[in-house]
Amino acid sequence: MVKSTRHAKYELYYHIVFIPKYREPRLTGATKERLKTIFAEICDDKDLELVEVEIMPDHVHLFVGSPPRNEPSLLVNWLKGISARYYNQRYDDRIKWTRSYYVGTAGSVSKDAVEQYIREQHNA
Repeated sequence: MVKSTRHAKYELYYHIVFIPKYREPRLTGATKERLKTIFAEICDDKDLELVEVEIMPDHVHLFVGSPPRNEPSLLVNWLKGISARYYNQRYDDRIKWTRSYYVGTAGSVSKDAVEQYIREQHNA
């Protein structure tokens, strides 16, 4: 769906993937649910559309829509940095992300195709 600001019409969606430090397979159970809540909270605060979230034991897939004023690297910094800070302030089992990440746009494939891919990762 095309959205708009005062001066722009846009439809920007990013597929973001990142992993915990040492790729430890610990993003399960309560940790997984807590992170989903935190990612939704961050997106609400930053005026982002959280389209899809899939948290695997050793990595995170996020599909987010954003106004054009936000650079993809800024989105990643928000999602990784704020989520780690919120999680570590609220819970005793600490979480750290690696510095690396993947970000891609939904330009060459449809938004629906990316959403389906992310949903299918749970069954892979």
